[in-house]
Amino acid sequence: MDRLSETAVQAFTLLRRDIHQHPELAFSERRTAALVAAQLGAWGYEVSTGLGGTGVVGQLKRGTSARSIGLRADMDALPIAEATGAAWASCHHGVMHACGHDGHTAMLLAAAQHLAQQGRFDGTLNLIFQPAEEGGGGALKMMEDGLFERFPCDAIFAMHNMPGIAQGQLVFRSGPTMASSDYATVTLHGVGGHGAMPHKATDVVVAAASLVMALQTVVSRHVDPLQPAVVTVGAIHAGQANNVIPAEARLEVSVRALDPQVRRSMEQRIRDVVRLQAESFGVRAELDWRPGYAVLVNDAAQTVRALAVAQKHFPAHQVTPQGPMLTGSEDFAFMLEKVPGSYLFIGNGADGEPGACMVHNPAYDFNDDNIAPGAAYWIALVQELLSPTHP
Repeated sequence: MDRLSETAVQAFTLLRRDIHQHPELAFSERRTAALVAAQLGAWGYEVSTGLGGTGVVGQLKRGTSARSIGLRADMDALPIAEATGAAWASCHHGVMHACGHDGHTAMLLAAAQHLAQQGRFDGTLNLIFQPAEEGGGGALKMMEDGLFERFPCDAIFAMHNMPGIAQGQLVFRSGPTMASSDYATVTLHGVGGHGAMPHKATDVVVAAASLVMALQTVVSRHVDPLQPAVVTVGAIHAGQANNVIPAEARLEVSVRALDPQVRRSMEQRIRDVVRLQAESFGVRAELDWRPGYAVLVNDAAQTVRALAVAQKHFPAHQVTPQGPMLTGSEDFAFMLEKVPGSYLFIGNGADGEPGACMVHNPAYDFNDDNIAPGAAYWIALVQELLSPTHP
C-alpha cells in the first residue's frame, strides 16, 4: 500500500492546523476554498471553483479508460467558541472546526498530491471539496450547479472521523447508515390572562407541556421498535412572568429516522398529535415543517468494493465490515441518491484516549494521526477501483 512520507505527513498536519486556525462558516469558506484550489492547481489538477457558492472540484485524468470516481470532503466550520487550548486554536471567536472538516480536507489533499505525483490509475478522478455540510445543504447546492453533469462519476465516496472509535479504525456499513433530519416549529395560540384566574384564559403552557409528553409516543408507540427513530423537543418558549398566562407558546422539534417510510409516517403522526392535542386544550396550533437531510443509504455493491480495498491494504483488526447505524445526519446522502457510493468512518480516538471528545463540542479537535491512514485509504481506493489492469 502506498503511504505518505513522514515529510508529507508533517506538511499536511501543518496545513490541517492552518485551516483549523482559520475556520469559516457555511458558504463563507473562501480562504479554505482558495487554499484547496491553489494546491490542486499546483499539482496539475484541472480546477473548477464556485460550485454551490464556494465548492471546489479538482479533476485528474490518466490513461484512456472512461471509468470515473469521486471523492468528497467537507470544508465548513461551526458557530461554536473553541475551548481546546491548542496552539492552533481558532483565531475567529465563536467559530471553530468542531466536526473535523479541516481534517477531512487535509486527508483528501494529502491523497491528491500523492495521486498526482505517483498515482497509478486509468480513468478520471474527481475530488469534490464541498461547502456547507453543517445544515446548509452544500451538497444539494453543488448538485444544482451541475456537479455530476460536469463531473460524471461511476461511484462516489466520503469519509468522516468518529470519536469513541479507536484512532485509524475504518468502519463500513452497507444500507441505511445515517438518519434523516427534519425540523418543526409548533406555535400554540391561546387566550392570555391572570395567573390567579386560569378559568378566564386558555393556557398554552399546559397545552405545550402535554404536547411534549405526547410527542414521545410517536416513537415509542407508533414506530416499529426495530426501526431507529428520534423525536426531540429542544426548546420551549412561553411567557415571562409567574403570574401571567401567556397567549402563545412555541416548541422547536427535531425528528430523525433511518428509513424513508418511517420518516414519512412520523411526519404524519406528529401533525396528527399536534392538531389533536391542541384541540383537546382549546388552543390553536400552527406547524411549520422543514424537511432537512435525507436518510444516508450506502450502496451495497460499492460498499463491498470499498470494504475489499480496506481489507486488502489494512490489518484485519483495523477494519470493521458492518458498523452500527448512527442517528446523526449528513448531506452526502443527497449525493448518494444521485450516484451509487459509500460513506465510511475513521476512528478519531477511543473513549479515554486522545481524540475521544465528541464532535460539535468546544473541546473537540481532529486527530492528526488520521492524516496518514486516511490519505492512504483514499490512495488505495482510487488505484484499486481505477486499476490499469482491470476493466
